[in-house]
Amino acid sequence: FMEYAVTRCVFNSSELKDIEYILSYYYNKLEYARFSSSLGKYVGYTEFGVKNAERWNNDPSKIAMRKGEKERYCLHNVGIDYQAA
Repeated sequence: FMEYAVTRCVFNSSELKDIEYILSYYYNKLEYARFSSSLGKYVGYTEFGVKNAERWNNDPSKIAMRKGEKERYCLHNVGIDYQAA
């Protein structure tokens, strides 16, 4: 059994409004929950994921932290990647 999370930034330009931060949670290659900065909340894809998404969405500090990742993690790294491309 393997559980892991994948963080990615989807972008068309280096401007903050054109960047989407996505954090996906997987268990045995099946995505069970995801945070998307375009939605601003977690979404569950399995029964387990839905329960966790509800719990995480009810925690304002967790949502604020994830929303900040778009600027902290993506904006910095997209600037580097965009120049290299």
